[in-house]
Amino acid sequence: MKVYPKMYLKNVQEITYEMLKENDIFGMILDVDNTLIDYYRNMPEGIETWCKSLKQKGISFCIASNSNKKEKVEMVAKNLEIPYIYFAKKPLKTGLRRAASMMELEPAKVAVVGDQIFTDVLGANRTGMFSILVDPIEEKDIWITLIKRPIENYIKGQYRKKKNAKGE
Repeated sequence: MKVYPKMYLKNVQEITYEMLKENDIFGMILDVDNTLIDYYRNMPEGIETWCKSLKQKGISFCIASNSNKKEKVEMVAKNLEIPYIYFAKKPLKTGLRRAASMMELEPAKVAVVGDQIFTDVLGANRTGMFSILVDPIEEKDIWITLIKRPIENYIKGQYRKKKNAKGE
């Protein structure tokens, strides 16, 4: 299903170089809100180190955020020293394709990492990219996302049942 991620993890810091290498991934497109920062723009400890470590191993990064707040997205991008796209309009393909192009990578070599099924996962799957769903940093969210969370939680439950049935 297009709404199921290829991988589901607790947070971005669980993504390892070995996981990426195993899946032939050379670049990551990162979401911002509730993936890299919380509602109050706080970045969890360790994300900068995680990003720097993967960059040193040759992994490319780009941020693709649906936020129209350029200064917020730019702040995160500067902290991580990576390029960014704000108002990416996920799950539309344009922003994600542009991010892959900025990293000079084919879509199949790129993972999209985010906390939302209907933007990050669906956009990645529609674009032929590797989708990695992470849990939101915290429950507090913007109103439109709060409306979608119960549906996403149901899909996550179905995804887990499917994985458990396969013994994964």
